[in-house]
Amino acid sequence: MADANFAIKCGGLQMTADGIVFEAENYSLGTATFNVTSTQKWAVSSVGLYEERENPMYVQNTFAQVKSTNTPGLFLTSRTSPVSLRYYGLGLENGPYTINLFFAETAYPDRITRSWKSLGRRVFDIYIQGGLQVKDFDISKEAGGAERAITRRFVTNVTDNHLEIHLLWAGKGTCCVPELGYYGPSISAISVVPGSYVSNMVVEYGYFQHDFPTTCLDSAVLLAIGPRPNTFSYAELRAATDDFSPSNKLGEGGYGAVYKGTLSDETVVAVKQLSVASQQGKSQFIAEVATISAVQHRNLVKLRGCCIEGKRHLLVYEYLENKSLDQALFGRSDLRLDWPTRYNICLATARGLAYLHEESRPRIVHRDVKASNILLDAELCPKISDFGLAKLYDDQKTHISTRVAGTM
Repeated sequence: MADANFAIKCGGLQMTADGIVFEAENYSLGTATFNVTSTQKWAVSSVGLYEERENPMYVQNTFAQVKSTNTPGLFLTSRTSPVSLRYYGLGLENGPYTINLFFAETAYPDRITRSWKSLGRRVFDIYIQGGLQVKDFDISKEAGGAERAITRRFVTNVTDNHLEIHLLWAGKGTCCVPELGYYGPSISAISVVPGSYVSNMVVEYGYFQHDFPTTCLDSAVLLAIGPRPNTFSYAELRAATDDFSPSNKLGEGGYGAVYKGTLSDETVVAVKQLSVASQQGKSQFIAEVATISAVQHRNLVKLRGCCIEGKRHLLVYEYLENKSLDQALFGRSDLRLDWPTRYNICLATARGLAYLHEESRPRIVHRDVKASNILLDAELCPKISDFGLAKLYDDQKTHISTRVAGTM
């Protein structure tokens, strides 16, 4: 059998990123092509013809400096397909595997430019082992803009020594903006490792263990969360928040204070600062980084990155203009939530929970759902936050019981 793990640089030459060797996948693919790598560990196939595209390339090349990643070189090229793009793991040992798919939208301009070219949309579905994992995946929308890296992680089970990753264009999105034939799935890299989570992070009988030794909460632990989350320096976050100015303070809980910040690229973020005295918060810090890095959904808050420098531990999230639901309901807020709006907030929150319980891999129980952990964006779309008490469980459990947790 081949080695249990492999990594692919889709549409490009071999390279090393974060200590992982991504093998070259720069074949000349056509209308219906199937290629097996010389190592016999994986294969790629593509189906479809860019009928109206003057240059029917199946590789997207860019010199853009992709953001939200420590390895922008990984996203300089991406493999594209008009309809169907599949990657296969061959001769694998049976058991659980963690799959990381690396994306960045480099064909369409950022939507904030509001140019006619930015109206383009790339929408496709993601299947793992024949099962639909993500429907109507839009790279730019999920990443928070064009030329921004995003990683989607999935956990699956190999039973016949065979793994299949399938990206399928289902007729949605646009075909002619900014040029004819700009549609279909696109992917920059893939990594596959055995195990239902990551090394040095414990998943035992489907439960996520929180009893990390505090001495391990450093960059070594951060590196164990593969792929490595986007990291910020303390100086960068200090500058972004104007030295954690009280005027930028958004709120404070048992974990620590949260501040509004503006990064050097003008991205507005929310920075959660771990209280040095919070021993419980240290384990929750790693739990939150690992959990949110593993799942993404429009009703879950996006983790932009984190910072670990000595005793300083910070989490960086997307900034949501309308703050938390409890502030909208009970605090000093200009928001007036009518009953249809409240109904929509409840329904969308339920969608986020349903995704965590039924669709994400691994499945997740939040254990601290409350109004202060439901954040509202500019359109009053709710996003579940604060995964510090979350537990993971496997697909075989139809229900789960845990000890008392969360807020009384």
